Amino acid sequence: QVQLVESGGGLVQAGGSLRLSCAASGRTFSSYTMGWFRQAPGKEREFVAAIEWSGGSTYYGDSVKGRFTVSRDNAKNTVYLQMNSLKPEDTAVYYCAARLGGISSLRVYYDYWGQGTQVTVSS
Repeated sequence: QVQLVESGGGLVQAGGSLRLSCAASGRTFSSYTMGWFRQAPGKEREFVAAIEWSGGSTYYGDSVKGRFTVSRDNAKNTVYLQMNSLKPEDTAVYYCAARLGGISSLRVYYDYWGQGTQVTVSS
């Protein structure tokens, strides 16, 4: 079992930055691929980024490439999402998720989810 708790969301102006954190419980955190997803009101949950267990491989959704960076610190059982050049369309609840296995952009392959953290970008 893995429990995930996101933090770091908030209100930011367009062009600004935020860093989200996701703290995981469990001694096997380093075995999991970690993903970030987001869901805006009235929209489906969308893939944002993922990082495989060692941190050596990452993958991004097209809408955030070049602006967001995913990283992890296995010693701290934490995964991060650095978000730069934020746009109003980035406004959403951001979720972290965990899965055993390789990187995937498909939410159905993730087994554990956090409760989410709200990010609001004002224009």
